[in-house]
Amino acid sequence: MTPSALVTLDQHVRQIDSFGDEVFRLFHGRGQCFEGLEQITIDWLNGQILISLFKEHSEDFLSALTLHVEQWLQLETWQNNVHSVLLHHRSRAGAPMDVLFGTLAHTQVVTENGLKFLLDLGQKQNNGLFLDMKNGRKWVMEHAQQKNVLNLFAYTCGFSVAAIAGGASQVVNLDMAKAALSKGRENHRLNEHDTNKVKFLGHDLFKSWGKLRKFGPYDLVIIDPPTFQKGSFALTKDYKKILRRLPELLQDGAHVLACVNDPSLESQFLIDEMQAQAPDVQFIERLKNPSAFVDINPEGGLKSLLFNYSQSDSDINL
Repeated sequence: MTPSALVTLDQHVRQIDSFGDEVFRLFHGRGQCFEGLEQITIDWLNGQILISLFKEHSEDFLSALTLHVEQWLQLETWQNNVHSVLLHHRSRAGAPMDVLFGTLAHTQVVTENGLKFLLDLGQKQNNGLFLDMKNGRKWVMEHAQQKNVLNLFAYTCGFSVAAIAGGASQVVNLDMAKAALSKGRENHRLNEHDTNKVKFLGHDLFKSWGKLRKFGPYDLVIIDPPTFQKGSFALTKDYKKILRRLPELLQDGAHVLACVNDPSLESQFLIDEMQAQAPDVQFIERLKNPSAFVDINPEGGLKSLLFNYSQSDSDINL
């Protein structure tokens, strides 16, 4: 990251004349479209500005960035809306957070697609909501009416919140991280949802097929795994294990939203794996990422792929 490149960032920031009421990515350097700014992002979090650095930086870069922040705070839009500016060192041990302006609010409620989500700031690398998945959550909300939904690798249950808001009859969330599922419960409460329709399973997926079948079959299954989770999941090795058993969870005509967010893997990886492991689950389309997440390589960012399941004649006759 080079201090001279911050001129480009400054121009981009100054073009924002309104923050609005919903969370959004203000600047996305990680798409490699802005030379010298490849490891910086800026997010608007309903009053807080979150600047994230994904690589160690020089003191000159930090000094120049801090100076630009001071200048941005003089802009009318910033004066009227920005309560704090946070600098998140994602590459450092413990991912520490510096406060460049105002006071850090460790918990922050933000709005996306009209829904409320609770964020945790300054405590870990991820804050509880991945903004590049906005369109995926919107698609789920628009297609969940009266659906039985399974949300794998649920994290803080963003898809679950979207599904219940869209009229889902039931959502089953599964994630090994019980603390994340607790945040998911809070997200549902923030939106005044009937949590009797929502199940939170803090289990290892590969040891829980029987439990998942108990609540199925499902009309919609969402698979949004981490690229790598030490001791529990390696995407290129373990994704196929999920896809192989996927049909036993699906209602005829069900949709599957399967995602991968590894820059080294293209959409075709998932399409090919699905064809090999579950040939009755056919690829339909790739959902577009939010426009802010522009990437020099269309396959470098999040891949959210939609599939449809149709039972084969041999399955029906069994």
